[in-house]
Amino acid sequence: MPKALTIRRSIVPLSERKKFLQKVKTRRAYYAGASCHFWMFEESDLAGAFVEFIEADDADTLTKALAAAPDQPGEAVRIYEEVELD
Repeated sequence: MPKALTIRRSIVPLSERKKFLQKVKTRRAYYAGASCHFWMFEESDLAGAFVEFIEADDADTLTKALAAAPDQPGEAVRIYEEVELD
């Protein structure tokens, strides 16, 4: 099965950055326990502009992890599946 990935973007005011990053640590621990990989990046020229990536070995694992996540956003989540390139 191909790997699966979802992306979430966030803009955080500098006054809320520390609190946001604490939540991200909790989120990372949750996804690690759900057999997913988690990465968070901040735009180099715009402090507070974050993008996070959550990846699993397959779409089913990722879908289940997202559905059970305590902080899942209300909007629809797009899941991307790895394309095999020969």
